[in-house]
Amino acid sequence: MSPELISILVLVVVFVIATTRSVNMGALAFAAAFGVGTLVADLDADGIFAGFPGDLFVVLVGVTYLFAIARANGTTDWLVHAAVRLVRGRVALIPWVMFALTGALTAIGAVSPAAVAIVAPIALSFATRYSISPLLMGTMVVHGAQAGGFSPISIYGSIVNGIVEREKLPGSEVGLFLASLVANLLIAAVLFAVLGGRKLWARGAVPPEDGGALGKGGTGTRGTGAGTGTGAGTGAGTGTSAGAGGTAPAAVAVRPDQETGGAEGTGVRLTPARVATLVALVALVVAVLGFDLDAGLTAVTLAVVLSTAWPDDSRRAVGEIAWSTVLLICGVLTYVGVLEEMGTIAWAGEGVGGIGVPLLAAVLLCYIGAIVSAFASSVGIMGALIPLAVPFLAQGEIGAVGMIAALAVSATVVDVSPFSTNGALVLAAAPDVDRERFFRQLMIYGGIVVAAVPALAWLVLVVPGFG
Repeated sequence: MSPELISILVLVVVFVIATTRSVNMGALAFAAAFGVGTLVADLDADGIFAGFPGDLFVVLVGVTYLFAIARANGTTDWLVHAAVRLVRGRVALIPWVMFALTGALTAIGAVSPAAVAIVAPIALSFATRYSISPLLMGTMVVHGAQAGGFSPISIYGSIVNGIVEREKLPGSEVGLFLASLVANLLIAAVLFAVLGGRKLWARGAVPPEDGGALGKGGTGTRGTGAGTGTGAGTGAGTGTSAGAGGTAPAAVAVRPDQETGGAEGTGVRLTPARVATLVALVALVVAVLGFDLDAGLTAVTLAVVLSTAWPDDSRRAVGEIAWSTVLLICGVLTYVGVLEEMGTIAWAGEGVGGIGVPLLAAVLLCYIGAIVSAFASSVGIMGALIPLAVPFLAQGEIGAVGMIAALAVSATVVDVSPFSTNGALVLAAAPDVDRERFFRQLMIYGGIVVAAVPALAWLVLVVPGFG
């Protein structure tokens, strides 16, 4: 058996173990990089560490640290409540507010599971209170997170664009972002129409005496925790508290600086720490998009400024950095570096290109990404597939920009699967539902997405030859 084939089989084993045993894929990948690099590729430690993505490590730590401070000081609470009040009691707009909110959070740097963990509990409690389909509300939250997930300063966007740059492929940061945004927006529109959105429009606005946009006596949104490890049934925990009317929405305990009362329900005051955090988030966007500064270093700097001024929030925030995601990404990309060093990437690319039908090879890659991501890590599979496709794309018969966008869309829209992190969070956050039935609904919907979206992404993004 050739060394290249051994290294690919080891990668398959890594995905299988991460899926079936709930072990962090990054840790497995580091072990695989050590084993394959030492025993098969005859690399020393320096050769193995040459593939460690130091720039992406800083981006992941810096951006998630800044966002963790925003969660710790209640800035995300304020954003959630401010967004919900905008609907002025119109129930039909609530799913779209949740879609837009999770999209905005991931677009400015939140890890997708973190955004879903913040928004899903309050979204699903609204679904229970106002008789909105939990499947509609949960999928709107997940697709919203993916809609914003590939902005140039987002985690997914930074990862994919970083890989594209490292592999010297043609890329389009805006094109990648728009592809994911439009794809998820269209899916959300179909879901809204099919899962009862038209009936919600017919209801009109909620009367003020029923609690307006938030519901009188509502609950806060802090305290949600989420695991970001990979594998089936990824762990997620949500706090619960009883709301008005005896329901138990999966929301968070009210912070001391929250205020209640009035027809608008629960509100969150703007404090100096929250104002400063909002300014920092805006500054991150301006610095990266307007001045082309490094997103990771900028985020770390802003986080340090905030933590120096409010050290209590910083102490809590350090524990909320997405360390499992950092481990996952760095481990997978380090293993990919070993594959590159031993020639596996070129060997596999030649094999895919050898199919003789480039468009067929492209759609197969999209389906591989979708199927694996439905059970494991979307980020991990993107980190492995894009480098594997480099020699295939270098032939010039398939547009690199369209292919990378199709892979990104195929590998992330399937996160509605209950076996993925986001799907598990939605399942855990739904109060007062038949969980077995809800699980089956998510699984069936996830299967439909896996079957349909890769082919559609290939047809729209790859066949025309973009890039």
